[in-house]
Amino acid sequence: MHAKTLTVDESASPAHARRPSYRVALARGEEEILEAQRLRYKVFVEELGAHVHTRLPNHDIDHYDRYCEHLIVRDTDSDRIVGTYRILSPSAARRVGNYYSENEFHINRLHHLRSRMVEVGRSCIHPDHRSGAVITLLWAGLADYMVSNNYEHLIGCASIGMADGGHNAANLFQQIGPEHLAPAEYRVFPQHGLPFERLATGQPALVPPLIKGYLRVGAWICGEPAWDPDFNTADLLLLLPMSRMNHRYMKHFMKHAEPVAA
Repeated sequence: MHAKTLTVDESASPAHARRPSYRVALARGEEEILEAQRLRYKVFVEELGAHVHTRLPNHDIDHYDRYCEHLIVRDTDSDRIVGTYRILSPSAARRVGNYYSENEFHINRLHHLRSRMVEVGRSCIHPDHRSGAVITLLWAGLADYMVSNNYEHLIGCASIGMADGGHNAANLFQQIGPEHLAPAEYRVFPQHGLPFERLATGQPALVPPLIKGYLRVGAWICGEPAWDPDFNTADLLLLLPMSRMNHRYMKHFMKHAEPVAA
């Protein structure tokens, strides 16, 4: 497999002299994967209160992890992983038996895309590093992975917190413009749907940065939200055909890339 290492240095100007520099790459070896899983535990369990079933204390590990490739962003000053995404390729999905999303959605209408459909998930960033640089590098790594491997479709569950009882999630779904909804032939159906019509209040929705980013680059929302009780989130399944990806953002993500073996 071929991938790239991309770097962002935020210390170039005097105003940002103390800001870190970052590097993104695929994790190499078990130790880097375990470090990414510790970051996920810190964010999802300690910060957000998720209930995860894991075989190792203080690590977020599930059945899919050993089939996935793990994209990581490392702070080169502290040498710590500060951002991560996991990637399930089409061949890996065949080996595991399904996509993670199929635990939440009926995705029969996407079956014909499977041969070139990659699933991403478990995206998180350390609270001290939630800058545009880290999310840009994660997106750059994903874009490079898709292009380098000639994959066409990217799917993933994007989560909306439900600490407010689900009202914001319901408002968000109801306020989505038709241009952001997938065509009927790509619609999916939640296994445990969020009762959004009952929960909606009509207040302007707060859109999580990850969902905002997906929509900005051209992703579609494939249907109604599902409720994930373990993470206490409302999840939307998003589909990004690479042919729809905004070319301006593609160029932005791919610049300063240096090829490395991975």
